[in-house]
Amino acid sequence: MPEATARVGVGTWIGFLAMCVAMFMAILDIQIVASSLTAIGGALGIAHDDLSWIQTAYLVAEVVAIPLSGWLTRAFGLRWLMAGATMGFTVSSVGCALAGDFATLIALRTVQGLFGGLLIPGVFTAGFTLFPPAHHTKVATIAGSFAMIAPTIGPALGGWLTETASWHWMFLINLPPGLIVVALVALFVRGAKPDWPTLWRISVSTVLCAAIFLGGLELLLKTGPRDGWRGPVVVALYVVCPLAAAAGLWLCLTRAHPLVDLRRFGDRAFSLGCGLNFVLGVGLYGATYLLAVFLGLVRDMGPLEIGTVMAVTGAVQLLVAPLAAWIEPRLDARGLTAFGFALFAAGLIANGFTTPRAGFDELFWPQVLRGVAMLLCLLPITRLALDGWNDAESAEASGVFNLTRVLGGAIGIALIDTILEQRAPLHGARLAERLMAGDREAARFVGLPLERFTGVPIGAVDVGTQETVRPLVERAAMTLSFNEAWLAVGATFVLALLMVPFIPRRRRGAL
Repeated sequence: MPEATARVGVGTWIGFLAMCVAMFMAILDIQIVASSLTAIGGALGIAHDDLSWIQTAYLVAEVVAIPLSGWLTRAFGLRWLMAGATMGFTVSSVGCALAGDFATLIALRTVQGLFGGLLIPGVFTAGFTLFPPAHHTKVATIAGSFAMIAPTIGPALGGWLTETASWHWMFLINLPPGLIVVALVALFVRGAKPDWPTLWRISVSTVLCAAIFLGGLELLLKTGPRDGWRGPVVVALYVVCPLAAAAGLWLCLTRAHPLVDLRRFGDRAFSLGCGLNFVLGVGLYGATYLLAVFLGLVRDMGPLEIGTVMAVTGAVQLLVAPLAAWIEPRLDARGLTAFGFALFAAGLIANGFTTPRAGFDELFWPQVLRGVAMLLCLLPITRLALDGWNDAESAEASGVFNLTRVLGGAIGIALIDTILEQRAPLHGARLAERLMAGDREAARFVGLPLERFTGVPIGAVDVGTQETVRPLVERAAMTLSFNEAWLAVGATFVLALLMVPFIPRRRRGAL
């Protein structure tokens, strides 16, 4: 290893921390809107069923952009790519704040996601190329802390800004730090010089196929349940999505310079790391979305109150980060990964038994479990996937690795929405039947007085009572559908444990 690589100057640390702030902004903007979804919907006239587009549009754009990060890093150099992407992200954030309707907001969120998708892998690339191996755990912990805390404190910050100012400030807040980051990155980040000919080797057709497939898949998962998985739009998506996916895979396998080198997945450690990272994305973004929407729609909390409840996970992550960084290089990767994913699964499954009246106390311990588990999951799989690649390969490997987490979040939220939309009406009908039959447990869950529920049919119910009971039943039905979604995400983590025994005992660099 060259001597210059072994020394890390103050300027390098300043540049790296500035890039971490840029990544923090990009990840924060995925979930900062979570606690304020209903407020944005009310301001712009957005239906409840369409609120998730505010997040999924951003995530889908990130998934398309992340594979480009390796190419663009080589083309522009790490410094100018990060500075330019941060500037683009900042400008599009201001555009989101100025959006006056749903379509404009979604278009600008898509632009935001494209630039944000370039920022996230750039930090991990920098961590493994600007620093010697002795610092890799430290820089991975720093980057991981930024990456994991941002989506958790996002709802709290967004709620505070919405209630004290307006929802527009969730986006305008990016302006000052964005401009500072651009200056610091331009001044202090060094690395390989730009390689402009790389731009002409980017497979635009593969990018288009990926965008069509991912956008079509999200649209299918959103419109399919509403249309009963029938109709011309759904049928067209049935055809377009597989064709776009197949074309994209074929291009990646046959091009001399593919957008994503699928042969990299022949490395067992990399494949397992990416697979586990996909599952982590489902849990990370899915849990934040589920909890925020539950508190808003079922508990009818305001943005600030939602953010306060959801701050627990971020606080726990901050407390656990130093311990996680200390134990990660000292414990077997398989054991630590198994413990982290099992603990995360427990935190998800614990939320699967929530009642319609659950508040801070009931939701506290599941969040603690997930907060402790977060870095215990992320650190070992990051090293598993990224350790040992040379500088030329590191950028692409980092891009693909980060893509899998964001892709997991995008698909996870879409599937969660499907469960919520499909299951809530069924639970409502069943609860109504059980109440009419005098079911005491159903009445207790809904929150009704128990005197009339003795196990025998209660007979006719007057219109006034029906109007009083209906919203309680609807909230209870939504709660049951939320519980099923929590359990489904938890089951994903349990199944992910089946990958753990195949994790290599030694790291790629040690072989």
